[in-house]
Amino acid sequence: MIVSESIASRSLRQDVLSADLVIVGGGLSGACCAITAAREGLKVVLVQDRPVLGGNASSEVRLWVLGATSHMGNNNRWSREGGVIDEILVENMYRNPEGNAVIFDTVLLDKVMSEPNITLLLNTVVMEVTKAGDAIASVRGFCSQNSTEYVLKAPLFCDASGDGVVGFLAGAAFRMGAETREEFNEQFAPEKEYGELLGHSLYFYSKDVGKPVSFVPPAYALQDITQIPRYRRFNAKEYGCNLWWVEYGGRLDTVHDTETIKWELWRVIYGVWNYIKNSGKFPEARNLTLEWVGTIPGKRESRRFEGDYILTQQDIVEQRPQEDAVAFGGWSIDLHPADGVFSERPGCNQWHAKGIYDIPYRSYYSRNVKNLFLAGRIISVSHVAFGSSRVMGTSAYGGQAVGMAAVLCKQYGVLPAELPAKGLVPALQQRLMARGQHLPHRRLHDAKNLVNEATLQASSTLSLQAFPEGELRPLDPAVAQMLPLPAGPMPGVSFHAYAEQPTTLEVELRVSSKAGNYTPDVTLAAVRKELAVGKNCVDLAFDVSLPATAYAFVVFRKNPLVKVPFSSQRVTGVLSVFNHINEAVSNYGKQTPPDDIGIDAFEFWCPQRRPGGQNVALRLSQPLTCFGAENIRNGIARPVDAPNAWVADSKDANPALTLTWDAPRTFRTVVLKFDTDFDHPMETVLMGHPEQVMPFCVRQYTLRDEHGAVLYQREGNYQTQNVIRFREPVTTRSLTLTVAHPSAEVPSAVFEILCYED
Repeated sequence: MIVSESIASRSLRQDVLSADLVIVGGGLSGACCAITAAREGLKVVLVQDRPVLGGNASSEVRLWVLGATSHMGNNNRWSREGGVIDEILVENMYRNPEGNAVIFDTVLLDKVMSEPNITLLLNTVVMEVTKAGDAIASVRGFCSQNSTEYVLKAPLFCDASGDGVVGFLAGAAFRMGAETREEFNEQFAPEKEYGELLGHSLYFYSKDVGKPVSFVPPAYALQDITQIPRYRRFNAKEYGCNLWWVEYGGRLDTVHDTETIKWELWRVIYGVWNYIKNSGKFPEARNLTLEWVGTIPGKRESRRFEGDYILTQQDIVEQRPQEDAVAFGGWSIDLHPADGVFSERPGCNQWHAKGIYDIPYRSYYSRNVKNLFLAGRIISVSHVAFGSSRVMGTSAYGGQAVGMAAVLCKQYGVLPAELPAKGLVPALQQRLMARGQHLPHRRLHDAKNLVNEATLQASSTLSLQAFPEGELRPLDPAVAQMLPLPAGPMPGVSFHAYAEQPTTLEVELRVSSKAGNYTPDVTLAAVRKELAVGKNCVDLAFDVSLPATAYAFVVFRKNPLVKVPFSSQRVTGVLSVFNHINEAVSNYGKQTPPDDIGIDAFEFWCPQRRPGGQNVALRLSQPLTCFGAENIRNGIARPVDAPNAWVADSKDANPALTLTWDAPRTFRTVVLKFDTDFDHPMETVLMGHPEQVMPFCVRQYTLRDEHGAVLYQREGNYQTQNVIRFREPVTTRSLTLTVAHPSAEVPSAVFEILCYED
């Protein structure tokens, strides 16, 4: 028993924690930053003001994680973010293909708590910053659950808090609202500066309980549903983040007015539900009840802090190369009307670029607080560019870059802004790529990788000349078969076409105007073929020569009178795309922006989700021979202008790849990188997915030494990157990786092998 006499005052219990890096904000950007830094040996304190991690992706808000893949609704092929965020998304796909937000909470908490170098403080709000000159010395926070005050000290801090609480308290330069068109010469920016912002959103889930359910609205529910122009389009079956348009607050202070905004969103949600349940216009809602309503709003925009570089519209649309690129983006420039749900205008205004774009390291630290990194949606970007960079997949990717930058800062004893001046950005880029972070137009050159010294020998290599014929499908919409082709003459193409009546089939050969893009905006040749009723054997000869290794698009123009066979065979780095519509991301088959906003017009050619999206069953006059063993050390671990993978022949019963050295080598760590379909966006909540494991992923493999002794064996793999660390160093003259084909319809593939002494 504790008995305390009355005294004048008391102090809270105080814990003082020291670390190499303190990260404030436990959304995806903060979590990925923490995991990245911790795995490299830094002692990290991760502070989150909520009871779970994930921010807008958590069960408290329930927004799906998206980035450059944009629901597979743009032309950014194989653009899912890599590294830790990829590991989390793939893990969630395996554990949680149904998209349960509560399960995603456990996935993220599991990843963070598995790192012994991370101290996680949940329910802890940072409210004070102490500085030493122009650097942060400590931050002070309070945990409401254990009534403890924390003083956190470190040489480096990262603000990933969404509203930028640390940067704000530390006096870091920031912006709110839109810049004028004149400031950065952004044509999509307004002519006059304004303070309007993207608003907050709240979601709800409904549930069918199998019997009629009545609903009595609370007194604060919105009574006049006509205040919401969208009310005519209500759908009783929509729930969760499909209700992203339930947005409000763009004309308020999205930091300090958040509670006011929340109450207005509650008013809207219960008013909407009252209309659905009690207007009599939705008989399908008779048995529905409200299962869950959000209690904290998902925030889109507040402060943006200034670094040494401010990313702008031109950087995105023109895909400007950045020498210090450490991440990429690819979501559309997605700005919303300030009046949100009460606006007569569409809920969003998305304009896509033709491909992904670089985000420079200089946008990830404060220009005037010397030891403060920035991560998440608060990084150094203009309001227009923020419309793209703000999404969670992109934010998490930047968080990983910050985590690795902090590692180099400690290693070399420098501050964030000094990494470029000291010539350390290339080292940062290489460290990131070695850990799975894809950086456009860059390759991994790792002198420590023993694979570089080895002779490679594969038991077989795929030579792809034809896809076997399967189901017939009409050319509606238009379809294009993407083929990874070398420089030189275009091979002939043949296929079967089935016509319901005499008609004309139009086929084009296209490429992208920019290396590494997948927008087929250049037509090299066009052929028209007259078809008779029934089966037609079609041979196409394109009299063109490709100037460089690239993906070519054999485009079959829309013709509902024609069917062509598709194939159930799938191959790493080979894909079909369709000129279909995806309204969720403002994809209407073609982007046709106004002339004066600085956005390109182009067609969308996007994959279909499985089980759709099969390859066109065509035959080439010359086989594709781009799947050789040398790909595993070319420094690129995903398809770009070629598959960049060793792919075994599907008839090889025991595919194996052997690395042989001229003398015994000693190593302790082997890293294997497999194909988990970087085209799949892997939305984390709400949406279900047809599979737990990507069909291209090698599930079973074995590593053997020169004597055939098994060094490591794995069954049931589903992850992109497998890091194998042996308890004792291994010495051998050769290393053989034997892999099993994922299925009879998918040959095994390996993107990269790394082998290190330590």
